[in-house]
Amino acid sequence: QLHLVESGGGLVQPGGSLRLSCVASGFPLDYFHIGWFRQAPGKEREGVYCGSSSGGSTTAADFVQGRFIISRDNAKNTAYLEMYSLKPEDTAIYYCAADRVFRGDCLRDEYDYWGQGTQVTVSS
Repeated sequence: QLHLVESGGGLVQPGGSLRLSCVASGFPLDYFHIGWFRQAPGKEREGVYCGSSSGGSTTAADFVQGRFIISRDNAKNTAYLEMYSLKPEDTAIYYCAADRVFRGDCLRDEYDYWGQGTQVTVSS
């Protein structure tokens, strides 16, 4: 069973940046495609940025607008979401998810494995 743990969330001012980490255990991360999702209070969980295991295919939500970067270090079994120029509307719980199949639409039901989430709050 793949287990995912996110970290790196916190309180940041508008315009600031954060790097979220997603550490995998139970299986090598190489076998899995990673997606990042978020859920704001009262809203549905939405896809933020999803990528294939090779990094050759990625799907970013429109609101990303070039502000976020996904990456991974398979040697550390860790995936990352770097976020820059953060806005108050980016406030949400951020989740990483993994699946063996990359479908490319960055939809919640494409992923079988989920972390517990990390809170990101953007506020002055």
